[in-house]
Amino acid sequence: MELHEWIDENGGIAHRRAADEAGFALRTRRAAVRDGLVERIRHNWLATASAPADLRTAAENSGRLACVSAARRRGWWMPEDIDERIHLRLDPNGASADKAVLAHWTRELAPAPGYGLVESVEDALAHIAVCLTSENARVVWESAIRVEGLSLEALRRVPWPTRAAAACAGAASGLSDSGLETIFVVKLEGWDVGIRQQVVIAGRRVDLLVGDRLVVQIDGYAHHSSSQQRTKDVALDAELVLRGYTVLRFTYAQVIHDWDSVERTMARAIAAGFHRAA
Repeated sequence: MELHEWIDENGGIAHRRAADEAGFALRTRRAAVRDGLVERIRHNWLATASAPADLRTAAENSGRLACVSAARRRGWWMPEDIDERIHLRLDPNGASADKAVLAHWTRELAPAPGYGLVESVEDALAHIAVCLTSENARVVWESAIRVEGLSLEALRRVPWPTRAAAACAGAASGLSDSGLETIFVVKLEGWDVGIRQQVVIAGRRVDLLVGDRLVVQIDGYAHHSSSQQRTKDVALDAELVLRGYTVLRFTYAQVIHDWDSVERTMARAIAAGFHRAA
């Protein structure tokens, strides 16, 4: 396999040491650069035309993708209104960064994996806690816990550098099945009506149980798209009603773009006592 083919198979960009460990000697790397098959970035990185723009930017600035940029690459759920700029973690004693990026000049909490250009999970969470609103930060933290399989106990043992990060760790539940679910919990947690997540009723998990009898189901952006799944949802709603529960179901668009109406509906349900046992 040629060097440029190996780099393409490894995401379009690779550290020179990784290439060396894979058996591509210095003369081979120099030849590939000379022939235009591979580009050298800041001495340490080798890239092909397939290199993702965000990783290329990180290499060009001798940094690592950080904060929400690291979250996006890891597949964590991201609220819609988040800045699209590339976030980079840079060493406090490092060189100045490109003005087009948002730089986080911090020391690492944990080593980044391998020769990667993406900061550690813990560092990304620490940056997210101070870079986003407290509500959005908790949404992303809950997604990270689910996607990465993080332990709440382990998270709370980390000596977080800021109060915001420590607060996110302390408030995390690890129960949210989606970012929409976290938004609901965060926005309504001050109501003091008792909100439980992922409760099993009638053999199925419901998103939220408010009080004793009010069930809230939240349909994600691409969730429940098949007729078969929709049929199961309707059947569960019917079974819940027959068992004495009130069921409110909201869509992605309602939660994200029409929260005032959702909140008003929830308030009316609480006022009517639908959350109380008969």
